[in-house]
Amino acid sequence: MKTSRWWQQCSVISFLLAVWLPAWIMAQTTRPTQGTTSPKPQNDRLQFRLVGYPRKHNEGRIEVFYKGEWGTICDDDFSLSNANVLCRQLGFVSATGWTHSAKYGKGLGKIWLDNVQCNGGEKSIELCKSRGWGNSDCTHDEDAGVVCKDERLPGFVDSNIIDAQVDENKVEKVRLRPLVTTKKMPVTEGVVEIKYKNGWVQICDVGWTTKNTRVICGMLGFPHEKKVNKNFYKLNTERQQHQYRLHSVACVGTEVHLAACPLEFNKGNTTGSCKGGMPAVVSCVPGPQYEHNNGLKKKLKTTSTVRLKGGAKLGEGRVEVLKNNEWGTVCDDRWTLLSASVVCRELGFGSAKEALTGARMGQGMGPIHMNEVQCLGTEKSMWKCGFKNITSEDCQHVEDAAVRCNTPYMDLENSIRLTGGRTRYEGRVEVLSTKASGTKSWGLICGGAWGTKEAMVVCRQLGLGYANHGLQETWYWDSSNVTEMVMSGVKCTGNEMSLSHCQHHRTVSCQKTDAKFSAGVICSETASDLVLNAPLVQQSVYIEDRPLHMLYCAAEENCLSKSAASANWPYGHRRLLRFSSQIHNIGRADFRPKAGRHSWVWHACHGHYHSMDIFTHYDLLSSNGTKVAEGHKASFCLEDTECHEGISKRYECANFGEQGITVGCWDLYRHDIDCQWIDITDIKPGNYILQIVINPNFEVAESDFTNNAMKCNCKYDGHRIWLHNCHMGDAFSEEAERRFEKYPGQFNNQIS
Repeated sequence: MKTSRWWQQCSVISFLLAVWLPAWIMAQTTRPTQGTTSPKPQNDRLQFRLVGYPRKHNEGRIEVFYKGEWGTICDDDFSLSNANVLCRQLGFVSATGWTHSAKYGKGLGKIWLDNVQCNGGEKSIELCKSRGWGNSDCTHDEDAGVVCKDERLPGFVDSNIIDAQVDENKVEKVRLRPLVTTKKMPVTEGVVEIKYKNGWVQICDVGWTTKNTRVICGMLGFPHEKKVNKNFYKLNTERQQHQYRLHSVACVGTEVHLAACPLEFNKGNTTGSCKGGMPAVVSCVPGPQYEHNNGLKKKLKTTSTVRLKGGAKLGEGRVEVLKNNEWGTVCDDRWTLLSASVVCRELGFGSAKEALTGARMGQGMGPIHMNEVQCLGTEKSMWKCGFKNITSEDCQHVEDAAVRCNTPYMDLENSIRLTGGRTRYEGRVEVLSTKASGTKSWGLICGGAWGTKEAMVVCRQLGLGYANHGLQETWYWDSSNVTEMVMSGVKCTGNEMSLSHCQHHRTVSCQKTDAKFSAGVICSETASDLVLNAPLVQQSVYIEDRPLHMLYCAAEENCLSKSAASANWPYGHRRLLRFSSQIHNIGRADFRPKAGRHSWVWHACHGHYHSMDIFTHYDLLSSNGTKVAEGHKASFCLEDTECHEGISKRYECANFGEQGITVGCWDLYRHDIDCQWIDITDIKPGNYILQIVINPNFEVAESDFTNNAMKCNCKYDGHRIWLHNCHMGDAFSEEAERRFEKYPGQFNNQIS
C-alpha cells in the first residue's frame, strides 16, 4: 500500500517538473520585461563616475562599474528623478538637471541599464525599475548624463568615484536637543539625537568618551568640546521616555562624521533600552564667529596663518597659508578630509564636509606654499602637519586645494525668501518682520540703493551661492500678494551672514513705495573673480611726454587730468605714467558686463563699443591717502587676449562681438594703447602710492572683491619713475602691509 502510494506521488511530482521546469528555465534565459527592478549584483559593489568632455566636476556622462566592467546608461525614459538618485550615489546632495544624446561624448563598452524609471527617493539606481542589467536596445549615441548640485553629502570623500552601498543603518543626521527651548542660535549643548525613520532617537552613553563628543561637535560645526554636567541632565532625562538606536560608539576623535566611527546598533530594525546609562549628552564650544555675545556682526581680528578665499558661504573656500608675510595656496596632492578638518577647526569651524581638489574654489595667484600636506587630524594648526615645500615643477594653481567645513545651524534661511522668479535662484526679496501686535508677516525691501553687496548677503543667507545681480526694480516678478515695504536703506559690506546684520533705516523711508520698486536678486552657484597681474605693472612702468596733437581721442574719453582743458592745444605735451595691465579671471564663471549689447556705447575715436561705465580706476595717492592724480574711468572693451593651455577664447571686441573674460583667460591692455596711463603733468617729485582697482563699483558680481585692488610704492624724481612692492590688496600679512605704508620717504614726501 505504501509502495503504490509512493509511486503515485512520484508520478505527480514528475508531471509537475515536466511542465514547470522548462517554463522556469525559459523565464531565466529570456529578457526581463520592462518595469522590473534590476537584480542586485552578487558579490559586486556598484561604483559610479562622471566622465566626458567638456564638463565641470559635478556633471558628465554617468558610468556604472558592474561585474568588473564600466558601462553607460541609456537616456530612454531618463528623468530628473533618475538623476537625483545617481547624484546622491556620487556623493552630491541632489541633481539640477540631466542630459541626453551623449552630450558629454559617447562611451565605450556595455550599456548596462535602459528604460530606468526612478521615483527619486531610492537609495540606489538598482532599486529603480529598468529592463535589467545589460539589456538594452540603445547605442552609445543615447548615453545619459547628469548635472549634480555642487554640494557634497556628509562623509563622502572622493569627488568622482564613490562606492555605493545601501545601508539602512547609516547615520545621516545628528542634532543636539536642549532641555530648555531657546531662541539663541546656535545650540551648543544638549542630548545627542540621530534621525531614524520618521523621528529622532537617542544614543546610549555607556562607554561614551570625549573622542565621541569631539566627533559630534565637529560634524555640527564646532571646533572644540567641553565637559558637560551629566547630573543635571540625568535628573531631567529620568522623567522622559527614550528610544535608543545606538548602544556603542567607539570614535578615535579624528572622524569627520559619526557614520565613520565603529558603531553597534540594536539588533534588528528596532530601538532598545540603555541599561546602566542615559542618553548621551555633549557640550560644544563655538568658534568666535558664532559666539552669542558678538551678534555675528563684528569683523573678528585674527592672527591666524591660514584663511579661506573665494567661497560663497562662511566656512568654505580655497585654502591659503601665510609664509614670510605673504599669502599663498596649498597644492592638492594627497589632500584629505583629515588635513581639511585641521584647517576648519583652526579657523573656528567644525570638521570638514569636503576636501576639494582641482581648484574647485577658483585658482589663486602668487606663490604655492605647501604640497602633500599630511595631517593626523589632531594638530592645532596645519603648519604642525607634515608637508613638502614646493618647487616650480611640483604644482600649478589648477591644483589649489579647498575645503567646505561643517558650520553651526543658525536658522537664518527661514526669515527671508524669494518669490516670483523662474527658478529658486531668483526673485523678489521678502523678509519676515514682527509687527507691534506680535504677529509674523512677510514684507518687501525698498529697492533704492540696493546693489551687488546686499544681494551677496541674501544669496548667502538662503544658501544659493553667489550674487549675480542686485535689482532695484522687480515689476516682472509680481506674483505675490505681499505689498508692504518693511525695510529700507539697506547697506551691507557683503560679508554678513544675514540681511538683518546689515545697516538699515530704523523707520522705513522709501521714495518709491510701489511693490514693483522693491529689491530683487539673481543668485548663482558660481562667480567670476578678477585679479590684476601685479608684477607686470611693476615691470612695464615708464614715463612718456606725449604731444597734445596725439591726445584728442584721449581727451574725448576723459583720460587726461582737468588742467589739460586749459592747455594750448595742439601745442605742448602731457606727462603720462604708463604701464601694462593684465586682468585674469581666476573664478569659476565668465566675467560678463551687466549691460546688454543694446546699451553699449560706441566710441568712434577708438573704434569699439564700451560695455561698462566704469571698469577700472587708476589713482596716484599721497602718503595720507589723498588722490593727487587719476587715470581714466572710461569703460574698457572686454575680451580674451590669451588663455591658459586647453582653454578656448570666447570673447572678442571686433565686429560688435560678445564682451567678457573667460575663466582661465586674461585681458591685456598694453602700456602703449590710449588711456592706459595716469596723467602726472601737475605732480611734483616725491613718494606716492599707485593704486589700481578693478570693478570698483561692484557693478559685476565676483566671488571675492578683496583681491580687486593693487598697490605699489611709487618714487618719482621729476624725470624718472620707479615702482616697488606691487601687490594685490590682500596678498601681504598685516605686518607687511604696515611696512608697505611706511616705505622710506612715504610720509615726508621726499626723495631718499
